[in-house]
Amino acid sequence: MPVHLEIVTAERQIYSDEVDLISAPTRDGRVGILPRHAPLLTILQPGELTIVKDGTRTPFAVSGGFMQVLPDRVTILADTVERADDIDAARVEAAIKRAEELRQSAQTEQEMALAEAKLRKEMVRLQVMRMREIGRRQ
Repeated sequence: MPVHLEIVTAERQIYSDEVDLISAPTRDGRVGILPRHAPLLTILQPGELTIVKDGTRTPFAVSGGFMQVLPDRVTILADTVERADDIDAARVEAAIKRAEELRQSAQTEQEMALAEAKLRKEMVRLQVMRMREIGRRQ
């Protein structure tokens, strides 16, 4: 008995399907959601969001947002979310370099916080991309 998952951003619906497991990075740590999970509303942290359907694991990079869990439905409202297959290695490396340069040139605490947030987002994308590559080799 799967659970229905919807992943949406402000721009569009990213994913909608029945899944067997959802593993999400939350403010309080990683949580695993199975069908008939107790109701939950939580804040998502930047990290790897993983879904499992019919034994196939699909990773996503999520930059933050909210997750609402009901016994038969999970809704993720993400700031940004990207399927691992859609992440371009060259673009990630260039974005990491830009974020590191911004961090080094930051002159205020606010500029430093913004640069570090951008760097964290790109490091998550890099991590998810690498997880996809490891999965393909196995």
